[in-house]
Amino acid sequence: MSKLWDDLKKNMKVWGAAAVEKAEEVSKIAVVKTEELTKISKIKIEVHQLQRDLNKVYEDLGRFVYSKTKEGAKVDFSKEDEYSDFIKRIDELKASIGEKEAVIQNIKDEYDIKEADIAAATGKSEVVEEEAAEEEVTEEDKPAEAGKATEEDEPAEDK
Repeated sequence: MSKLWDDLKKNMKVWGAAAVEKAEEVSKIAVVKTEELTKISKIKIEVHQLQRDLNKVYEDLGRFVYSKTKEGAKVDFSKEDEYSDFIKRIDELKASIGEKEAVIQNIKDEYDIKEADIAAATGKSEVVEEEAAEEEVTEEDKPAEAGKATEEDEPAEDK
């Protein structure tokens, strides 16, 4: 019985050490993923601010065009400096948004992070439609079997 007890104690030590090693490994992975999720969240905030700035520029451009039109100005604004500044600013903002979204995508790809992981980390319980749409195969994507009509093939009045 003593030998059994000694073997059990020895095995428990080995299993305990293995469990500690695995826990350390998992925690290191979790730390890295958390850091990357934080980076993504910060960049998403920056993208949101850039989109707000872009909307403001569009709004200002609309006011500019409206006021010039009300003044009876010609419709061709391409030679107006203020108009050109609006267009330049819009292009800059769109480029910045695209760059930041590319950085986010690179981080996601490098660390195998899905949109659902980000939603879970930020406490959002809503379904991420973008990812669901990518993974879901719809009836339209499947090749139609020859000679079989589907509900979609029927005229609207018949439904």
